[in-house]
Amino acid sequence: MSIQIYNTLSGRKEAFVPADAERVTMYVCGPTVYSFPHIGNARPPVVFDLLYRILSRRYRNVVYARNITDLDDKINAAAKQADLPIEAITSKFTAVFHQDMMALGVPLPTIEPRATEHISQMIVMIESLIAKGHAYEADGHVLFHVPSFLEYGRLSRQDRANIIEGARVEVAPYKRDAADFVLW
Repeated sequence: MSIQIYNTLSGRKEAFVPADAERVTMYVCGPTVYSFPHIGNARPPVVFDLLYRILSRRYRNVVYARNITDLDDKINAAAKQADLPIEAITSKFTAVFHQDMMALGVPLPTIEPRATEHISQMIVMIESLIAKGHAYEADGHVLFHVPSFLEYGRLSRQDRANIIEGARVEVAPYKRDAADFVLW
């Protein structure tokens, strides 16, 4: 019996067929470590730990990567408010997150990269997006220009025409398009 997984793009359950049955890989967004975790922070690790365990029963080598976002405006604000170095904030709340996950029976993933360990690669990717016309610099930020990517919204089934621009937050005046978002 095959493992069935919901394919967001097709909108239906499909048999999971790994690109490489000898080494199955999965990447999951991890926490931004600036404060104590809340119940919503536990859901992805619990769900994806279950998926990892299911895949591991079927495949010998499953690599589960979950990042730690240790570079963010919220982290900077928390460090400033606490009058502590950023590393003190991120180390503390990474440890708290790990303790909470262990209490829930969720072990560490196979790989847990930190954003700060990959800044040079992020810069290269952002420079590539700028060169291709998918990103731009404005007011000290680098933003992804959503209209430059016609497929944007396809995976989430969002029709840009039906999204009310600025409904959740005020649109920054330096944005070329209200949907543009900050990369750096």
